[in-house]
Amino acid sequence: MNILEARVTATTGEMVVDVPIAGKQLDETISLFEEAGVAVNKIPATVKIDIDKCISCGACVSPCPVQAIKQHSDWSVELDEAKCIRCLLCIDACPVRAITST
Repeated sequence: MNILEARVTATTGEMVVDVPIAGKQLDETISLFEEAGVAVNKIPATVKIDIDKCISCGACVSPCPVQAIKQHSDWSVELDEAKCIRCLLCIDACPVRAITST
């Protein structure tokens, strides 16, 4: 398990973790977290930018906490999936809904 992001205060905490397993093993791991009182939310596997819909406004760039979205000098927008932690902030920021998750 890899911790990708963590926010912890004196009373609460939130972590984004990558658990590189699937199927029954993943279900069992989620059950263990839930039995320990941890709320679990599955994050989509991928985030995609529909270049045909994208108007290159850059609204998705600054909300990204890990700088996985870049805007190039020609105004094109690019997503680096290796950096993306699937927080989905870019989806909410996109005014034309060109960014989706699956």
